[in-house]
Amino acid sequence: MPQGLFIVLDGPDGCGKSTQAALLVDRLKAAGRTVVHLREPGGTPAGEKIRGILLDPAVTLGTAAETFLFMAARAELAPVIRDAVGRGGDVVCERWISSTIAYQGVAGGFGAENVAALGKHAIGALTPAILILLDLPPEEGLARVRRGLDRMEQKGIAYHRKVREGYLEARSMFPRAALVDASRQPDQVAAEIGSLVEALL
Repeated sequence: MPQGLFIVLDGPDGCGKSTQAALLVDRLKAAGRTVVHLREPGGTPAGEKIRGILLDPAVTLGTAAETFLFMAARAELAPVIRDAVGRGGDVVCERWISSTIAYQGVAGGFGAENVAALGKHAIGALTPAILILLDLPPEEGLARVRRGLDRMEQKGIAYHRKVREGYLEARSMFPRAALVDASRQPDQVAAEIGSLVEALL
């Protein structure tokens, strides 16, 4: 049985990850493929509890604690991804270690290389077939968030500008990564993502 694809959609807050992930899942299913849609942190019972801690505005955490909690959730999720891909299914995941590189590694000062090294212990050699980074200015992204801001989103515009820089740095750390302009209409973004994924099929 051929392996499926592990596809990651990542990018700063408000870039449209969830919208684009759902559209991509629909596109893959329409092509007759089996698809698992996951989010980070989350995707497992433990991961969802960790997500609640990380995003709770009432919780105070240092950058190191954030990094280790994200990695703990990711360590739980990695076997789920490996199993699905090994059975021939595609996995579309919202966020991956690229997020921790950008947010905690670069913007938070933990260090991109330190995050990458820690990731090797948490997830081993698991890496996406393609990392699709949705890029847009942080001012525009945060303005798109219609609900109350979570703990990470509340960190201020200077922090989020560094996050964007962090994603550009993270791009160079993956074997296959693509930068997509997320400031366009959703259908235009979806068309580019679809073309990138179809090239792998």
